[in-house]
Amino acid sequence: MSDKTPNPSEPDVEFDDGEPAFEWMKPAAAKAAPEKVPSASPADSAEPAKPAAAAKSGAAKSDAARPAKQPESRADRKAAEAAGATPEPSLFAEPLPTSALQVRPPEAEVARRNAERELAANAKPVTPRIFQVLLAVFYPVVLLVLAIRAVTSPLFLWVEYNRPGFPGDGYGFSTDDRMSYGSYAVDYLSNWAGPRYLGDLLHEDGTKLFKDSEVAHMADVKLVMLSAFGAAALMVVIGIIGMLYLRKRSTGGIRRGLFAGSIATLVVILALGTLGVLGWQQFFTEFHRIFFANGTWTFSLDDTLIRLFPGQFWMDAGIAIAGLVFLAALLTLILTWPTRRRRGLPPRKGPASETGTEGEDADDAEANGGDAVAGGAKA
Repeated sequence: MSDKTPNPSEPDVEFDDGEPAFEWMKPAAAKAAPEKVPSASPADSAEPAKPAAAAKSGAAKSDAARPAKQPESRADRKAAEAAGATPEPSLFAEPLPTSALQVRPPEAEVARRNAERELAANAKPVTPRIFQVLLAVFYPVVLLVLAIRAVTSPLFLWVEYNRPGFPGDGYGFSTDDRMSYGSYAVDYLSNWAGPRYLGDLLHEDGTKLFKDSEVAHMADVKLVMLSAFGAAALMVVIGIIGMLYLRKRSTGGIRRGLFAGSIATLVVILALGTLGVLGWQQFFTEFHRIFFANGTWTFSLDDTLIRLFPGQFWMDAGIAIAGLVFLAALLTLILTWPTRRRRGLPPRKGPASETGTEGEDADDAEANGGDAVAGGAKA
């Protein structure tokens, strides 16, 4: 290569001026920018400057005339309202409070709503009340059945046959014979044996101890007794379930149910006892007519049932049943009496009496408390 050979011209090298090399790498603002126009002389650019200035002033006026943009958040709207600007209504903006929501309802409507709210707040559940009523109803029946079961036992027979004044048998039964044959009759009422349990019993001479009519009547009595025992057992089960429920859901519910049941029991026993004292024979007859058909429970004096269970036996049995039920109901009434401690109320302080016990009753102490304090101040 000689000196005369012309040097190849170096390629034009463009230096990096910070702009992307490709069009798609340019920012959006750069793409939207208009192309540069070669600068013109001042004389040529004087006239086009006026329309540009006019366009800019028109755009400024239109921007000023356009209402302010709706703030995006509640805090921005509050700030705009405080600044005196009227926000532009937006489709998705939170609705402002209206006058209809700020209007207070009539006083009668307000009173009705408050009354319904108070009624709903003070309303008590129905289930605890139902179980309390069931306890009060079942308690007398269960006590009566238990007392009857205690009387229909060999122990009560032994007490009756050996007590002084009990009438003897004028047809030849000794006390031991009565105790033996009477135990068979009492056991038949509480077991699951058939009528042959009594029908196959024989005298020493080989004759039947009980007639067919007597065996039939004892079968009727057994049906009534077993039905009563079954009903009482069902009531006990329901009562236990009710007490378990009341123990968890109603404080004092068991006590209130048993208290009401004891009062009902005492009323029933006193009423029946009064009827029995006024006319025992009439009371005994009407009692049998309720459970047995006429003609199936009357026997002659020489029949075995009458010799084993004379009229005095049934009178003593009635007294024993009434006494047991009365004592149990009275004890329950005492144990469930609604004292302040059992009701969960604080004890009231009253003036001590001479015996060292608390003073007057709660209500009397409250009524006379002010006078006592005034008298003490005067003294």
